[in-house]
Amino acid sequence: MSHNTPLSPRPLHHLSDVQRRVLTTRQLRQHGVTASVAAERSRAGGPWQQILPGVHLLHPGPATSEERLLAALLYTASRGQSADGSPPGGGEPHGEAMITGLAALALHHFSSAPPLASLDRIDVLVPRTRRLRATGFVRFVRAGTLPGPQYVAGVPTAPVARALADAVARLTDAVLVRRLLTESVRHGHCEATAVVAELNSARLLSRPHVVDAVDALLAEGRAIAEGRLYDLIRGHHLPEPLWNVELRLPGGPALGGVDAYWRDQAVAVEIDTRAPRQDEEVWRGGFGRKREHLERLGITVVRVTPKKLRETPEEQAAVVRTALIAAADRDPASYVVVLPR
Repeated sequence: MSHNTPLSPRPLHHLSDVQRRVLTTRQLRQHGVTASVAAERSRAGGPWQQILPGVHLLHPGPATSEERLLAALLYTASRGQSADGSPPGGGEPHGEAMITGLAALALHHFSSAPPLASLDRIDVLVPRTRRLRATGFVRFVRAGTLPGPQYVAGVPTAPVARALADAVARLTDAVLVRRLLTESVRHGHCEATAVVAELNSARLLSRPHVVDAVDALLAEGRAIAEGRLYDLIRGHHLPEPLWNVELRLPGGPALGGVDAYWRDQAVAVEIDTRAPRQDEEVWRGGFGRKREHLERLGITVVRVTPKKLRETPEEQAAVVRTALIAAADRDPASYVVVLPR
């Protein structure tokens, strides 16, 4: 038996390699190592080290990124209780805690995020009721309602949109913020509207460098969604529409722009990529009024979202095809002028 292996009446074979190298004082006790022995082995120059309060690294030398992530989660799960007196919940080994911020983006394979090994701090998302104090390389982000975690390489990780908001909240580098936001949609991690909703919830949209980055994000999201719409229509052999046009009444006001329009069938498709920067009811009300106006003129409006175009293209193609076929059974639409947008 080496000094790096704890005396263990309870076998360790059910643990992964990294879980065998990072254990709390309580876990060590369960495996036959008393607190005094753990403290002795974790002294300077010893075979172990205390990487965080109550969390031991069972080898000398620097911790790997994987070990730091596990240590952060173990420390969080082992400390204190909720404000209401209940233990950290969730029924999971790490409670409800999950990695967020730049560390989470690195786990999600963001090329523009700094590598895990270079991060001085690892952000951990926890319920607002948890009584926790930042220490060492662990920093806490509190939330009233936590999202469901995504497990990346076995690590509970905040979804991309939430991790982005938590990262942006601490960043002042405008170039990095822009790169992170645009990469989130360019590489298909999430939709632009989901990111902006999280930024809005975190009250970050008043920061000029964030607003500038959001404008780039929405432009990126729209370009990707338009590409998906082109692929959908051509890939499902639908008639070629007029692309990206503005509709007007003859000699009258503009009716609004649409992304695709079939003049003979009076069917329009609009990609809804607008972000909820304002009240949700007002936002939806504006679209609803435009749609009602067009439909009073006999124009069928099909609304699609980037998420639907990405996740259910066959279903969206069927909706458009049905609208085109149904046009034969409708009264002729009012004449509108079609102009390039």
